[in-house]
Amino acid sequence: MPAGLQSPRAKLVCLYLSTAEKATITELQEQLDMKKISLYSILKTLQKRGVVSKDADSYVLSNDAS
Repeated sequence: MPAGLQSPRAKLVCLYLSTAEKATITELQEQLDMKKISLYSILKTLQKRGVVSKDADSYVLSNDAS
């Protein structure tokens, strides 16, 4: 888990991506039972912090996010 990550929902997204390797916003929504608007906000923050990157339509954990 990336250091300094406080949000339980952001931790959940990171945990899911660490097991699934990559996921689309729809897959995250379905698997985590979260609203897309919330996921977009979380993913945007995680991208700014360098924790998550976007590869085409999928989100992946960055190499240095462990």
